[in-house]
Amino acid sequence: MTTATITLFLPRGDAKSLRTAEISNWTGKAIAAPRTELDDLLAREELDKAGIYILTGADPISGSPRAYIGEAEIIRERLKQHKSKEFWVSAIVVISKDENLTKAHVRYLENRLLSEATEIGRFTLEQNQTGGSRLPESDRADMEVFFSRIRQLLPVLGSNLLIAVGQPEAKQQSGGILFCRMKGAEARGHRTPDGFVVLQGSTAVLQERKSANKWPYILALRRKLITDGILVEKDGFYLFTKDSEFTSPSAAAAVVEGGSANGLIEWRTKDGKVLKELDEQA
Repeated sequence: MTTATITLFLPRGDAKSLRTAEISNWTGKAIAAPRTELDDLLAREELDKAGIYILTGADPISGSPRAYIGEAEIIRERLKQHKSKEFWVSAIVVISKDENLTKAHVRYLENRLLSEATEIGRFTLEQNQTGGSRLPESDRADMEVFFSRIRQLLPVLGSNLLIAVGQPEAKQQSGGILFCRMKGAEARGHRTPDGFVVLQGSTAVLQERKSANKWPYILALRRKLITDGILVEKDGFYLFTKDSEFTSPSAAAAVVEGGSANGLIEWRTKDGKVLKELDEQA
């Protein structure tokens, strides 16, 4: 990934409040704000321009992450139309400072965002993928560079919409892939900046242990993974159909083992060294 110098400006001095982000030698600019400051966001002159926007929040029933990705020639007018959507709690707008983004450009960027966010699968998207727009080869190249900068800025603004769950590009724990085994089930995973990921193809036990009754969150987490189709029953085990990220190694191990677990000793290298030892050596 290309290196970047990012300028983050906090008009109120609060990182959770309205903020802007720019990258050196990039024509774009991003503005983020919580829904509680929507009026302040709409008042900014940048929203008179064409651009793309991302609304994020949680499904009011399931609590799972949801997002809406859109584009408009005048961002302000389009955002006003989304006041009726209940789920979203934060908005990110991206425009071009030199006003060179056309309707075709922002449709292209919208389609790229939808495609990548769908592939990554962290969020359920509120709309179907669009057809994008046909651009000349030189314009497509320019928009791919523009899109790469959006991808860099989103995490800085608090959005993991385009961060792959497994994060193969991230530096992994020394010792490589770790294993958690219980009664024939075998899961593979590694630490991530946000916690711990269990990799697609891993298996978990079908039956919960008695200890799970003392920790309701384990049962709730397993049920949610089953409901979401991430855990499916196969050959006497639960199979992970996709990479799944957890808040900690212990939460991941608890799901795999069907009961309370200490992830620091349940996750091991292929040579048997436990995660706790790897942490102590780091």
